[in-house]
Amino acid sequence: MFYAVASVVLVAAIGLVDYLTGYAILFSAFYLIPVAMAAWRVGGVFGIVVSVLSVVISIAGDYAAGAHYPNVFVPIWNGVIGLTVYCVVVKALISLRKLQLELEERVRQRTHALANEIQERARLEKEILEISEREQRRIGHDLHDSLCQHWAATAMAGQVLSEKLAEKSLPETADAKQIVKLAETGISLTRNLARGISPAEMETEGLVIALRELAANITQMFKINCAFECDLPPAIDDAAAATHLYRIAQEAINNAIRHGKPKQIVISLSNQKGRVELTAEDDGTGLPDDWQKNRGLGTRIMAHRAAMIGGTFSVEPNPTGGTFVKCSVPLAAVTREPAS
Repeated sequence: MFYAVASVVLVAAIGLVDYLTGYAILFSAFYLIPVAMAAWRVGGVFGIVVSVLSVVISIAGDYAAGAHYPNVFVPIWNGVIGLTVYCVVVKALISLRKLQLELEERVRQRTHALANEIQERARLEKEILEISEREQRRIGHDLHDSLCQHWAATAMAGQVLSEKLAEKSLPETADAKQIVKLAETGISLTRNLARGISPAEMETEGLVIALRELAANITQMFKINCAFECDLPPAIDDAAAATHLYRIAQEAINNAIRHGKPKQIVISLSNQKGRVELTAEDDGTGLPDDWQKNRGLGTRIMAHRAAMIGGTFSVEPNPTGGTFVKCSVPLAAVTREPAS
């Protein structure tokens, strides 16, 4: 409605100026402004109406200004020519407007489809990670419940054999005792592996305990000084989010060991102004020169895990040497809403 009224008012204003300047100065081109506005904003029919109104006002203004024509055919001819030009402009604008609306509709549909595809991909990625976590937990439980029990039975059998050999004072007693020690070492290694694959309940205390055990296991298995620092544990009660944080720390340590050959790794978990910050830094050889272009699968998975819990992830060269990995997550994203 606004553009319709504005078009008519603009025609009247241009007609007044056309009358005041006299019939010798043509203002036909200026009438295209309200004609275009009416056609583009209101519609083709109203654009034709404004075109006719523009021609009528233009001819009437020329007559009022004192224009004289040899016969009545001349102003009629001029009006028809002007109206034809205006109608061509209206037709072109209507076609262009239709194309624009079709393009906007296609863009809207493509955007909607792309948003759905992104949402579906995110859902599938989340489901894949959840399946992976379930499989890791199953493997961890199997290692603990089956392989550990098998090692334990082997150690007991070796102990019985050692005692029997000792009763007979046979020299193979030392070998039997060595078998028992190897079996006990196997039990310890299998338990550590099971804990790494399937850590404890991942909430606030469980995450801290799991990270502390992870650091201790890395120190024991790889003979690297791996420390865990956490002065004031953040309040994390979302088990899924805590699991993601644990996996990020685990992958950061594994990457450091595989590529950096560090002597020391420090894992830190803290609460920084309402954000949970997990960092891992080492004193290894650092990142290669092309690390930003050739990001490994582990780095991409860590970044994806951080994004799934609403956090940010970064990998940077450590100023003192080595690599600095950081995951920062809003505390609200890792805290479940209280039940109402």
